[in-house]
Amino acid sequence: MIFEASEFVFRAPPVISRARRILIKPNAAFPVSYPVTTSREMLSIIIKSIREVSDADILLLDGTPEGGPIYPIYQSLGYDFPRVLTLDVKDCIWVEVDNPLTKPLVVPTFWVPNVILSSDYLISVAPLKVIGGIGNMSIMNLLSLLPSAKYGDGSRGGWEELYDLGIEKVLTDLYFTLPFDKGIIEARQKFISPRDPTRGEIEECGKVFVGEPYEVDLEVSQELGIEADYLDMIDESRKDFEV
Repeated sequence: MIFEASEFVFRAPPVISRARRILIKPNAAFPVSYPVTTSREMLSIIIKSIREVSDADILLLDGTPEGGPIYPIYQSLGYDFPRVLTLDVKDCIWVEVDNPLTKPLVVPTFWVPNVILSSDYLISVAPLKVIGGIGNMSIMNLLSLLPSAKYGDGSRGGWEELYDLGIEKVLTDLYFTLPFDKGIIEARQKFISPRDPTRGEIEECGKVFVGEPYEVDLEVSQELGIEADYLDMIDESRKDFEV
């Protein structure tokens, strides 16, 4: 679903009213404001809508590429919402989760924070970015839920082992292993950079996209002409679940 950014209102689905714990995954890896990271304004809209229908615990969870503390970044981005718990991936208990695909593309199991598994509703909230020609949208946003200490040393920006396997294939495996309920892509602006995740050009788009993560990434890709080969891989791998 596509909204004009100026008219966007998040409508909490009915299932949220029955949830006990709701986890929101922003893009907060760097102390740089939107469109490098998820804006405080967007999170505020989502949290307010949830609070209108639910008293569930609301958690914000993210991690940094080099494995450093994320709380100073949360503070710099203004993520100081009342009755919302902020968590750091590196401080969580990690559990190994099996990839449900019969034939995983490259990653048969992922180490993930256990709090994800105990949450009833999962939302990925990402700014629209194109880094090195590849779209960074709601599914790419899930990558920083993986502890960088398990998958890299920070020498090339974090998660080096996963990038060496082919990040498009990794994202496909990750999509099926962490089934997020909702993807929200904040496309008021589009951030474009050949390499540096914090410095680049900004284009005005004026949109907000909302939907199931695969569907919303596909919609953005088609609407704005953004490359995302993992979407084809996900579509092909979906046949694994066909009866």
